Amino acid sequence: MSASSAARLAPYRVEAYNTAKDSENKIHDDSIARKFGFTGGLVPGVDVYAYMTHLPVQRWGRDWLERGTAECRFGKPVYDGETATVTARETPEGLAIEVESQGHSCAVGTAALPAEATAPPAVESYRIAPPPADTARPPASETSLAPGAWINSRPIPVTPEFAARYLEDLRETDPLYAREGLAHPGLLLRMCNRVLGHNVVLGPWIHVGSVVRHHGLAHVGETLIARARVAGNYERKGHRFVDLDALVLSDGRPVAHVLHTAIWLPRQLAAA
Repeated sequence: MSASSAARLAPYRVEAYNTAKDSENKIHDDSIARKFGFTGGLVPGVDVYAYMTHLPVQRWGRDWLERGTAECRFGKPVYDGETATVTARETPEGLAIEVESQGHSCAVGTAALPAEATAPPAVESYRIAPPPADTARPPASETSLAPGAWINSRPIPVTPEFAARYLEDLRETDPLYAREGLAHPGLLLRMCNRVLGHNVVLGPWIHVGSVVRHHGLAHVGETLIARARVAGNYERKGHRFVDLDALVLSDGRPVAHVLHTAIWLPRQLAAA
């Protein structure tokens, strides 16, 4: 690795911020999270992933946002106010990335830049399935999240104010997004969380990993929406998992294809 590449891949440190303290998902609430054995509310996995994307963007710039790939898996929590240190090492395939906090490995992943862009899935192959009103959402279950079911998020406008606040919440230091009016890739993954939250009522739940392929740039001023198919609903080690095969659109254009995995029913609740 050249000296310039080594400099680009210096560790990235960020003061983690729990953006979801007041969200419907109470795994981010300190008191509820402690009942699950955590020391406080969890920083959302989609935000930990957003921290991870800093180094691929340093390594490859806009090209990675347009056609890059990533994978993330979350192990231990990152907590509000703690330092998250993101490191990356070069591999033959791209980058191997790790997030450490409080002396623990909290997340691992990879990122790569294919030589050429790949064609996105056909938009029409992902069905339009508007979510119900909040008050009409069914409880999360094996029926409401049955494999093969189609579910969409509500549209989310990426206004300049929304985009700026998101960058501030992430403590993002790369000027690329503000300078070029680009939506941060963490927002694309957040849309997959929105698919779940917009369609079913969940108790405390945990995002555990995602596989992401970018297919274009999302810009500030555009509107994001995710269309998804439930690809799996299964039990593992007492937890109930759901896999979503999601296509994220920005003003109708596909910008990311994501396999998104979450524990929708932790074993502590499944056994209750």
